[in-house]
Amino acid sequence: MIDAMTAHTHPDAIHRALDTLWRMESPRLLARIARMTGNIDTAEELAQDVLLGALERWPRDGLPDNPAAWLMTAAKHRAIDHLRQRALHARKQDEFGKELELHGADMQGDEAPDKADDDIGDDLLRLLFVACHPVLPMESRVALTLRLLGGLSTPEIARAFLQAEPTVAQRIVRAKRTLSKAAVAFEVPRKAELPERLDAVLEVLYLVFNEGYAATAGEDWMRPALCEEALRLGRVLVGLLPNQAEVFGLLALMELQASRIPARTEVDGTPILLPEQNRARWDRLQIQRGLAALEHAQRLGGASGAYALQAAIAACHARAVQMQNTDWSRIAALYGQLLQVMPSPVVELNRAVAVSRAQGAAAGLVIVDALEDARQLRDYAPLPAVRGDLLQQLGRVDEAREAFALAASLTGNARERAVLLARARACEASADSP
Repeated sequence: MIDAMTAHTHPDAIHRALDTLWRMESPRLLARIARMTGNIDTAEELAQDVLLGALERWPRDGLPDNPAAWLMTAAKHRAIDHLRQRALHARKQDEFGKELELHGADMQGDEAPDKADDDIGDDLLRLLFVACHPVLPMESRVALTLRLLGGLSTPEIARAFLQAEPTVAQRIVRAKRTLSKAAVAFEVPRKAELPERLDAVLEVLYLVFNEGYAATAGEDWMRPALCEEALRLGRVLVGLLPNQAEVFGLLALMELQASRIPARTEVDGTPILLPEQNRARWDRLQIQRGLAALEHAQRLGGASGAYALQAAIAACHARAVQMQNTDWSRIAALYGQLLQVMPSPVVELNRAVAVSRAQGAAAGLVIVDALEDARQLRDYAPLPAVRGDLLQQLGRVDEAREAFALAASLTGNARERAVLLARARACEASADSP
């Protein structure tokens, strides 16, 4: 972290630090302001005011001792000011007094610690269920929550959905407008109302975790803070819904995948792909937690659920102490089962990788080539990346080089692009050598 003295002489460093912090903290600020004001659009406007205030003050005054606390305090003050103005404009001082009383825990000043306000005590979880309200179509619930909870940009959400950016942008705008008109309360629903929102909530956590595990854009290979937040909320959910198998299935998947994070990059952030990872660096305790959650999901009868099946695939990797011990035949079979409950060209692409490991690159390439006309994968970088890998294994290095170059042109992640371009150069060098 940058100290105040450094900040005065390096404003660019302050801006970079704030950008990183904002990606991590903005969902919490939005959640708190939205609960206080009862309006998502207002929360986004006030959060932007907080960001502008930090951009103005921090380069001048230096980085605060606790930057996250500074942002949260500023967010609360913006919300309080907004409530005051709203009450004054409506000439309802008595209403404002009630709002002050209602939100008293938030309005006791900078020194007041954050406390749980109900049996959940989690503003982010509250916002998650609001955005997943049944008044919205499923696609809108997921898109809006990724925007608010995951802090994802519209282009990032569009890539996650494999859809056009204008479509996703319109979906988010309409969703916020619908929630505002319906005057949806910012609260966690009663347990009887939870199941009807659960599918969207789980899908959002799944996509937020995936964006953290393999960022679709930016300079970093991963965004671990998103993984940690998705995991935290997943753990809260299993406490809320102890008899829901898919909740445990998703938690198992996230725990098992997150166990690899320490081994996925070099010290400088360079990606390390699965075959080259040092499995001694995988978090064995987290693997045990993931396996326990998977077993619980299976005991609840959820072995064939989409998340439990993916967790079972992750478990195959986790149980293999060395790459060569991986049961690729079982993984390919599990992907086949997953296709039955979650038909998707992305799942089929993953199955192709498993088939190539179990039966050889030629067998996998047949599946990949059949996916080349899939509309959803037209601009999907992993498709030519997988194809390049299989072609390279088969010695077709010129074709492999072209595939890696195409994949590099499609990805929005700088780290991934560097890896793909390096592989393309390696193919070119191999082709030029005697």
